[in-house]
Amino acid sequence: MAGGLRLRGLRKSYGDLEVLRGVDLDVEPGEVVCVIGPSGSGKSTLLRCVNHLEVLDGGFVQVDDVLVGYEPRDGKLYESSEREVAQARLRMGMVFQQFNLFSHLTALRNVTLGPTKVLKRDPGEVDREARALLDRVGLAAHADKLPAQLSGGQQQRVAIARAMAMKPAVMLFDEPTSALDPELVGEVLTVMRGLAEQGMTMVVVTHEIGFAHDVADTVVFMDDGVVVESGPAHQVLTTPTSERTAGFLAHVRRHPQKENDHAQ
Repeated sequence: MAGGLRLRGLRKSYGDLEVLRGVDLDVEPGEVVCVIGPSGSGKSTLLRCVNHLEVLDGGFVQVDDVLVGYEPRDGKLYESSEREVAQARLRMGMVFQQFNLFSHLTALRNVTLGPTKVLKRDPGEVDREARALLDRVGLAAHADKLPAQLSGGQQQRVAIARAMAMKPAVMLFDEPTSALDPELVGEVLTVMRGLAEQGMTMVVVTHEIGFAHDVADTVVFMDDGVVVESGPAHQVLTTPTSERTAGFLAHVRRHPQKENDHAQ
């Protein structure tokens, strides 16, 4: 079931480098939000903070009514235990630039591992659901293949099926096509379009401006650790109000491959 996401005042620094400088964002259930911006603007760090792969220096993340990584006590936020963090993180599926599949496991086993080992679900039921998910991403015939026997686009589609197998409320995508050869990008974006059409809440960090225009409800432009502009996809991508947004979009449209290279 799709869930909503609420970010307030997100701050993150690495030493003297302040990467996130107070980010606020609301994502409604079933909404698709695409986050765009230049390399180094904080987009990937934002996603890693959302699912608590990085510990925030300030602010909070909420999925539906559940705080991620913290619990309120006496009007203050205290860091949750590792077990509580893991439980909250289960509400979010994450797809990375690199596929991060287990190389010694088949595509099917990569998808079934989490539900059987982490959620302790019935293996037979999980197997049926995993095969249905692989079919959904166009890989039913490749269930028994190892990652090395699959193309990059196929591996990324297995990674999407693996994330979906945990039945997340929100899906997070961090430049999911940036490590792919250009001819393989379309097959991954097609799967993501299907998820959006089926009402999955999605936050997608991407350099694929065409995809953002076609699929996103909201586009967020980030630069220098802040949200510069946010609004309906068509408005932000065709008539941006910020000169920084307009300059970035003009650069990407002049040099699409260069931006793709930076994303890697």
